[in-house]
Amino acid sequence: MSATPVSHGLRFAFGTLTVFPVEVTRWDREAARAGMLCAPVAGLAVGAGAALVGVALLAAGAGPLLAAVATVAVPAVLTRGLHLDGLADTADGLGSGKPAPDALRVMKQSDIGPFGVITVLLVLLAQVAALFQAYGSSWGRGVLAAVVSAAAARLALTLAARTGVPPARPEGLGAAVAGTVPVRAALPVALAVVAAAACAGASLGTYDLVRSALAVVAACAAAELLLRHCTRRFGGVTGDVFGGLAETAATTALVVCCLG
Repeated sequence: MSATPVSHGLRFAFGTLTVFPVEVTRWDREAARAGMLCAPVAGLAVGAGAALVGVALLAAGAGPLLAAVATVAVPAVLTRGLHLDGLADTADGLGSGKPAPDALRVMKQSDIGPFGVITVLLVLLAQVAALFQAYGSSWGRGVLAAVVSAAAARLALTLAARTGVPPARPEGLGAAVAGTVPVRAALPVALAVVAAAACAGASLGTYDLVRSALAVVAACAAAELLLRHCTRRFGGVTGDVFGGLAETAATTALVVCCLG
C-alpha cells in the first residue's frame, strides 16, 4: 500500500472498529481493503487501553479479578459494544434453525434472544476467568494476554474480509468490506501479527513466546471455523458475523494465553 491508502486505511479501521474520534474520509472498496489490513493496529490500540486500565487498578491495590473485569469492559466501551452485539445476533441467527433469509431477519431485530444472551454471558465469563488467571500469574502476562487477544480479534476480521467470502446482504458494513482483501495481502499481515505476538511474549520467557504465537494462530482458526459455518448458513457474512468472529477470536486467544 502507498502512503495515501495507509492513511485512509487507518482512518477506516479506527473509524469503523473503535470509538476513537477519527473521521472516515473515504468509504469505498479501496479504503475498506486498506482498513481491514490495518484492523490489527486498531486492535493493538484497544488492547493497550484495556491493559492500561487493568494495570492501573492493580497498582491502586485492586485484585486480579477486578482488573480482569475492567480489562474486559474496556474493549466493549471502545467498540460501543458492537462486537458483543454482533456475537449475540449471530448466535440468535444460528440458533434459530431457520433458512438463511429468515435467520438474517432474526439477526436484524433489535432485541436479543436466548441464544444471544447465553452466548454473550459465557464468552464474557470465559474472558474474565482467563484474564483473572493471567493477572494472577503476573501483571506482565495479563497485559500480554489483553493486547494479544485484541490484536488477534482484529486479525480475524482481516482474514474474514478476504476475497472469496461473499456478503450475505447487499448493504451494511459486512457488504462494504466483504471480499476486499486479497489473500496475498492478508497472509503477510497474519504472519506479522503472529511474529509481533511472539516477540512480545519473548520478553517474559520462551514459553510465553510460543504461547503468544499459538494464541494468535488458535484465535484465527476458531474464527475461521465460525466464518465457514456462517457462510454456509447465511450465504455470506454480515456486520454481525464480523462482530461474532472478533469476540470468538479474542476469547480463544485469552484462553490459550492462560494455559500452562
